[in-house]
Amino acid sequence: MKDNVYFVSGIDTNIGKSYATGYLAKTWNAKGIRTITEKFIQTGNTDISEDIELHRRLMGTGLLPEDREGLTMPEIFSYPCSPHLAAEIDCRPIDFKKIEKATEELSRRYDAVLLEGAGGLMVPLTREMLTIDYIAMKKYPLIFVTSGRLGSINHTLLSLEAVSKRGIRLHTVAYNLFPEEDDDIIRRDTEDYIRNLLEREYPETEFVIIPKIGG
Repeated sequence: MKDNVYFVSGIDTNIGKSYATGYLAKTWNAKGIRTITEKFIQTGNTDISEDIELHRRLMGTGLLPEDREGLTMPEIFSYPCSPHLAAEIDCRPIDFKKIEKATEELSRRYDAVLLEGAGGLMVPLTREMLTIDYIAMKKYPLIFVTSGRLGSINHTLLSLEAVSKRGIRLHTVAYNLFPEEDDDIIRRDTEDYIRNLLEREYPETEFVIIPKIGG
């Protein structure tokens, strides 16, 4: 596989990971980097990934041929929960070979693939493997989504320790302003804290603000 697949994860579920993925794809395409998104494993849906639909709305493209081929949403489970449990409820295991084959084909067709995970870094994919283990095994650079909501500093620091322990390359920290936070004091201090942390300990990592589009 080409070195152009970036795994997008975050500090938790409902952190705006799908929003950030779609926004980054839009901005990368605008820079001339032909970028597509893929939903690694979608839960809580049946025929189509709602996260891919959100990506396309943000990108302004509508559904792409690769979406209709199923390449961008190779594994969909019906129950809205962690992938390990969703697979058990639907009585079929996650087909990792199918996912990897789809990712390889997207990698071949595009300059960059943003591969969005399900939930946070420590979400179980099976009873034995966490999302972060899969990222480390595949050696994907990580785009990590956080925010300025109360508690984000703690979750971010715990996650970065786990990332460092596994030797995962932290490509980008995406600081999500969507949805907007009520407490601007906490939001601004959290941003400053994370920026300073990256300058000291992860100097090669990019820090990107994810604004509210149209806001």
